[in-house]
Amino acid sequence: MPKRYLPNDKWARKAKDEGFRARSVYKLQELDEKFHLIKPGMVVLDLGAAPGSWLQYVSGKIGPKGLAIGMDLQEIKMIAPNVHTVVQDIMKLDEVVEQTSKQANDRPVDLLLSDAAPSTSGIHDVDQWRSIELNQSALAVGKRILKSGGRCVLKVFQGADFDGFIKDVKREWKDVRIIKAQTSRDRSTEVYVIAQKA
Repeated sequence: MPKRYLPNDKWARKAKDEGFRARSVYKLQELDEKFHLIKPGMVVLDLGAAPGSWLQYVSGKIGPKGLAIGMDLQEIKMIAPNVHTVVQDIMKLDEVVEQTSKQANDRPVDLLLSDAAPSTSGIHDVDQWRSIELNQSALAVGKRILKSGGRCVLKVFQGADFDGFIKDVKREWKDVRIIKAQTSRDRSTEVYVIAQKA
């Protein structure tokens, strides 16, 4: 039986103590330590970035020569000089690509992150399908803006549509990995999918 949801768990307390805006930062840290995703000087696009904890982590890793671009429907408070944020619907493909190019000053993007989650309805199948739609949009962005060999990291809810989604990803992307972050809540169906552009 899954543990009940505790909004103020040890990861949330740790994030607060360490100055991060959300506990989700430790999911990215775990993935980065395992797969060596983020390096100094990189250009990183973070979709669904509010409140900005992933951007905080990325900012420290990419250093002053790197650039992180965060997009979300919500405004994200200032993080650092190497972080640019844009209020943007990440489902609007052309606008996301245009804004990314503008913010990056046409530098190629090395890494696309998406910890985006749909507004949940409480109906698991509906929420899971919305998660798939968000990630299909993120992958479409990745195809257009990532440099060859660049990687995507996507949060996906498991469910009825998951296997079909993964088959599609494996058809068009290389080195596809699926990982459950240790810092994800026990009751969560979320996993992270990492894929590399050919």
